Amino acid sequence: MIWLNPIYQSPNKDNGYDISDYQAINLEFGTMQDFDNLLAAAHARDIKIVMDLVVNHSSDLHKWFIESRSSKDNDRRDFYIWRDPVDGHEPNNWSSFFSGSAWKFDEKSGQYYLHLFAEGQPDLNWKK
Repeated sequence: MIWLNPIYQSPNKDNGYDISDYQAINLEFGTMQDFDNLLAAAHARDIKIVMDLVVNHSSDLHKWFIESRSSKDNDRRDFYIWRDPVDGHEPNNWSSFFSGSAWKFDEKSGQYYLHLFAEGQPDLNWKK
């Protein structure tokens, strides 16, 4: 078995765990054709490939997040977790695994988005 850490398109601020396109290969690792060739070669040798798929969050450069933050009325707004400030501060005292608040204020929308990891990794909203 071969286990691949994230190989998807990413700004690579967190070793590829900040995915900006789940349907593209990061150019550092080659092309989709290169990946198809790897799969074929592995399967020909009865080797399985396991891919690390990040589903807690995306990159803040992912098109979903860019659209989500563009307007409170955007159809993709609820793809992420947005909250109003409470008394001019974060919605609660949750901490990021990377230190500091788990909330990042977005000037454009006037709301905070949740990021349990890095600020550039907004959490996806699995309740919607």
